[in-house]
Amino acid sequence: MADVLDITALRTFTSIADCGGFHRAAAAIGLSQSAVSQHVRRLEKAVGCPLVARDGRVTRFTASGETLLAEARKILAAHDEALVRLGRGGTGQHTLVVGSTEHAADRILPAITGVLKERYPAREVRFRLDRSARLNDGLDRGGIDVAVFIGDARSHASVAAGALPLSWFSAPGWRMPAAGAPIPVVAIDHPCTIRRRALETLADHGLAAAVVVEAAYLAGVVNAIRGGLGVGLLADVGPPPEGLRRRDDLPPVPPELLHLRTRADAPPWLAEATAGAVRDLLAGQA
Repeated sequence: MADVLDITALRTFTSIADCGGFHRAAAAIGLSQSAVSQHVRRLEKAVGCPLVARDGRVTRFTASGETLLAEARKILAAHDEALVRLGRGGTGQHTLVVGSTEHAADRILPAITGVLKERYPAREVRFRLDRSARLNDGLDRGGIDVAVFIGDARSHASVAAGALPLSWFSAPGWRMPAAGAPIPVVAIDHPCTIRRRALETLADHGLAAAVVVEAAYLAGVVNAIRGGLGVGLLADVGPPPEGLRRRDDLPPVPPELLHLRTRADAPPWLAEATAGAVRDLLAGQA
């Protein structure tokens, strides 16, 4: 029989990227770290090659890991949407599907999970990481219960959930180009609110910029910055990502407003609990 990519293992694999490592992923999805490692080994056995590699204390995705990460998101989205169409997903009594854009998800999602599990221990919490437009689509169809996202709010039912601090980051040894040369920028591919804010800010300050690396997901952006290919504008919540440092020699960028929205028939407590968790987290960064 052909090798099979296990849905549970794929969900764990995307959680490693979304939460910023094995330990945080384990805490966020309620598994032991050894169970998370077993899921990765199961996927490595199925694809026949390593998916993650250790670089000191930092765990990085291999090229095959990055490829699988992109495919895993498509597989999981199709899987979850199929359950919704069959009347089995999104609004189950014991499962809450929490959506978020990738920016600061490694901080926001564990905060939300902690509050929801504390108040409603009988409910399982599952994540959906995606672009804002697709999160709104999922909310409209009922496949997502609550989502936190940046960018334009599609619905008047959305509420403000705080402001996401933004900072420039680079590899420790990266140097600014010579005067007049364009600043190399690493960003998520278009459309992306953070990408737009980065380029507009540099242009407003008379600084030329060139996007030298585009990535489909935030993990690719962070890896390219870590590799010294350019600077990137990232959410600045908590310590800097491993192997990156903040830059104070580039123009400051004001925080980006976070929106929170629940599906149409969600209970009021869901918005209140989720918004409170996000606001408390961001207040601790002030």
